[in-house]
Amino acid sequence: MAKARIGIIGIGLMGHGIARNVAKHGHPLAVLDHPGNQPLDELRAAGAQVRATPAALAADRDVVILCVTGSPEVEAVLTGPDGVLGALPAGAVVIDCSTAVPDSTLRMARAVEQAGGRFADAPMTRTPKHAHEGRLNLLVGADAALFDEIRPVLACFAENITHVGPVGAGHRMKLVHNFVSLGSIALIAEAAALAGQAGIAPEVLVEVLKRGGGYGAALERLEPYMVSGDASSLQFFMANAVKDISYYGEMAGASGAAHAIADAVLATYGLAVQRGGPKRMVPELVSLLATPPR
Repeated sequence: MAKARIGIIGIGLMGHGIARNVAKHGHPLAVLDHPGNQPLDELRAAGAQVRATPAALAADRDVVILCVTGSPEVEAVLTGPDGVLGALPAGAVVIDCSTAVPDSTLRMARAVEQAGGRFADAPMTRTPKHAHEGRLNLLVGADAALFDEIRPVLACFAENITHVGPVGAGHRMKLVHNFVSLGSIALIAEAAALAGQAGIAPEVLVEVLKRGGGYGAALERLEPYMVSGDASSLQFFMANAVKDISYYGEMAGASGAAHAIADAVLATYGLAVQRGGPKRMVPELVSLLATPPR
């Protein structure tokens, strides 16, 4: 894997950072042309090739990294017309960094293996800023031997790499993580909306929470928006929050686990989408919850 030929599908806010760091570490890089990509100028300047279809991208790659929205997109780029699996070289590795439904992950892993490849799920935590800096956290589902083999590639764009367990374990852990993270943000945002309506200055609310039980990563990411209206500290679309919590609820329901709080969190983000649209950033939940219904 020292100079593995790498293809990346999904050059969005997170995928662009992954790609620039893969190229920075000297790996021959190809990316899929797609209207949802971030500008490719930097990657082209670093020598990246741009391929028209997933099959064309995969045909000469040792590793294919997926960084797309969710399970429907993962399944489409792998198994759809001109998909990765139609051209994947024998022994090549597919690494899915998306957030996906674990049952779908297991199906796709079997499909990759039947096509002669190998599969690992490696969903991310942290933000586009961390992706740009090569400092993501990765939660990896793979057998131990494959994990050891691909770790040098993952280290190109990740600071903390956790081997969670076998295939599918990474995506299960990601859904649990995002439920805790997005749930904590929803709780603080709802409290902040009420505090504002009650005449409590946001600076005072932040100060009190920091000194008490409300302190943590959720508050740190909401603070810039609460105090100055800056949503850039968490560039995560409201629609993606709905997707991730929906996936968590699906996983919890399938296992018979409690999910009443998850249902409430999902309703909260759903309300935000109704009031502000799917492309509003998650920190804006504070003001969207303070908006009176029409």
